[in-house]
Amino acid sequence: MGRQVQSAILAAAAAVILLSVGFVSVPPVSAHPPSCPEGLDSFTEYRLFFGRNDQDREVVSDAAWRDFLATEITPRFPDGLTVMDAAGQWRDGAGTLIRERSKMVLILAVPGSDGGERVDAIIAAYKDRFDQESVLRVIGNACVAF
Repeated sequence: MGRQVQSAILAAAAAVILLSVGFVSVPPVSAHPPSCPEGLDSFTEYRLFFGRNDQDREVVSDAAWRDFLATEITPRFPDGLTVMDAAGQWRDGAGTLIRERSKMVLILAVPGSDGGERVDAIIAAYKDRFDQESVLRVIGNACVAF
C-alpha cells in the first residue's frame, strides 16, 4: 500500500479514535466564532500531529525537530504555542500495527487572522523537509483565558 493511502487511513483512524474515546471535543469551526463567557476570548485552535517516521525508520530526530520548531513554527507563531510528545499508531493495509513517535503542537490564533495560512505553510514545510505524506490537522473554536 502506498504511503499516501496509509497516511489517509492514519488520519481518518486517528480522528475516529480520538473522537470515539472522548479525547477530542471540537465544535465545528465557523465564520462567526461562538460567544464566550465573560472573561474568556474566542480563538481558533489548531492541533497539528507530526509523525516522525518514514516506513519503519525514524527520519525526524530530536535535533531535527528542534530545528524545525525554531525555524518554521516559532517564527510563524511567535506569541506562543505548546509542543507535546505523542505516540501515534495505526494498522497498515496488511493489518500490521505501526507505531511512531510524534509531536503534537497546539496553536491558538485570533479568528479571522491568517492563522490558517501560517499553519498551511508549516505543514508544507514539514512534508517537504522530511518527505512526509501528511500532517494530521484538527481545527476548532475555543474560549480561552490567559
